[in-house]
Amino acid sequence: MSDIIRLLPDAVANQIAAGEVIQRPASAVKELLENAVDAGATRIQLIVQDAGRTLIQVIDNGKGMTDTDARLCFERHATSKISSADDLFNLRTMGFRGEALASIAAVAHVELRTRRPEDEIGTCIRTEGSKILSQEPVNCPAGASFSVKNLYFNVPARRNFLKSDAAEFRHILDEFERVALAHPHIAFTLHHNGTEMFNLTPGNLRQRITGLCGNPYNQRLVPVDETTDIVRITGFVVKPEYARKSRGEQYFFLNTRFIKNSYLHHAVQGAFEQLLAPDTHPGYFLFLEVDPKTIDVNIHPTKTEVKFEDDRSVYAILRSAVKRALGQYSISPSLDFEQEMSIELPYKPATAPVSAPGIHVNPNYNPFATESSPSTTQGGKTSYNGSGLSTRDKNNLANWQELYDLHTGTKNAEPSFAPEPETSIQQHSAFDEEPEQTKGIQVWQIHDRYIVSTIKSGVIVIDQQRAHERILYERYLRSLEQHAASCQQILFPETVELPVRDAALLTQLLDSVNALGFDIRPFGPRSFVIHGIPAGTEEQDAQHLLTGMLADYQQTGHDVQLDTHAQLARALARQTAIRPGRSLSIAEMQTLTDELFATSLPAHAPDGKPALITFGLDELDKRFKR
Repeated sequence: MSDIIRLLPDAVANQIAAGEVIQRPASAVKELLENAVDAGATRIQLIVQDAGRTLIQVIDNGKGMTDTDARLCFERHATSKISSADDLFNLRTMGFRGEALASIAAVAHVELRTRRPEDEIGTCIRTEGSKILSQEPVNCPAGASFSVKNLYFNVPARRNFLKSDAAEFRHILDEFERVALAHPHIAFTLHHNGTEMFNLTPGNLRQRITGLCGNPYNQRLVPVDETTDIVRITGFVVKPEYARKSRGEQYFFLNTRFIKNSYLHHAVQGAFEQLLAPDTHPGYFLFLEVDPKTIDVNIHPTKTEVKFEDDRSVYAILRSAVKRALGQYSISPSLDFEQEMSIELPYKPATAPVSAPGIHVNPNYNPFATESSPSTTQGGKTSYNGSGLSTRDKNNLANWQELYDLHTGTKNAEPSFAPEPETSIQQHSAFDEEPEQTKGIQVWQIHDRYIVSTIKSGVIVIDQQRAHERILYERYLRSLEQHAASCQQILFPETVELPVRDAALLTQLLDSVNALGFDIRPFGPRSFVIHGIPAGTEEQDAQHLLTGMLADYQQTGHDVQLDTHAQLARALARQTAIRPGRSLSIAEMQTLTDELFATSLPAHAPDGKPALITFGLDELDKRFKR
């Protein structure tokens, strides 16, 4: 029997490694940016064409490479970061495996131009599918320039599995933001299809966050700073009122390396306990510094997962640090029920003169007086009349007496206050039309959340929010399909500045969003002007409506695979549907019930959750044990 085990060719081994390391164009962007950071660059440029399918170019002004190093960098497991196994437990660089460039070169056409500052001439290497085509001297700036062209040209199956350009570019944005946040002292620029998306200058972390997410974030950040023997925690958390429904603004950096850790996320989530609205997630930009010997980063090809030697202590310290920051900056309420208010003394400066306490008496007080003398004001103080009561006290007493007389019926005069007019929801109905006359079906509202009605077979309970979502979802979907949405123009157009990720998403969906009834026009790379909103949503804030819809759209895309129109209709329906806690009139409840049963799927909300529950008479009889 012949031997069956054999060594794989280097080209095949590199393609297998590329399947783990270079999963999509964003993976190549991550590896190239991290290499530029490790090279000591102070200025890094990222140029992308067609979301990385055609071109990914990273230019830096780092220390560059020699001719030999430039050729060896494309070999598998060739690295300058480690020399022994012990170095794996003392890592302070971004990359160390030596697989990135070899994996990229295995599935793309790569051109490298590099020169060290002390050299006069640089070198240029061209590769194709792990094969070095040429190496020649070239005149180039100091540093390195990697050009990755035609990614996955020799792996058509992997290229066919790539998402749309918009989706792949969002992944590239994620990787770019992670590297840029971790190194605010480095200048970064990003160009996509000839358009400058970012131009970040060196600065501190707050400036880098506002540069990436927008100027409004400058007022939303709460600093966190905690130093212990185990871990040092710095960074910012986002105020609870700006929590989002998606998890886009959650960044953990361990020794300047971006990581994903659900255990640490749970610690931050616990610090925000009872401060967040339902179905929202806190935002944070937190940096953890620990001894490299106490962690293991060599457990995942992308180096985004780590293991802690003492994860419980890190969890407790992180939760306490975030909670302390929220309390220190008056974000979370701080109540002291043990403090005795009667002994609380007013604050006075140390240099203020000390005066003896005085006793103030009313010389005009006459306990036998029956008529009040007019009160006067002297020196800003109210004087007392002959009865010993101030004018304010006498007015208060008269008001209470009048209220008591009206309640007991001893006074028939009209009350001094008019009852507040009953605010009828029919004046601003959440529905487009109301029935002219109510039907014979009886409906009730329970806790301003559920609608109960009787049917032939028993009782039906309707969730008013989910029912309204189903009605609006089908209404918006018809508007998108028929292009018949109504738009309500805003008297004063509003300008909204979005993060680059949301701005790119809105640019991609702009035609469909306007087909829903919006009138939004671009006003720069990240700014948009809202001229109109869908009819029926006038009571909502235009900016909040737009940003909430985009957040729901992104969340919907992660939950289920729907087409663009269905995702947009579902997102807008969630934003405009009535919420629990709103009291509905009989007519509104009947209209809601009628419109719900006129939909194609009344039993379920757009997200698949039940919108109504029925209880049959047989089930009720069993509950009562008849």
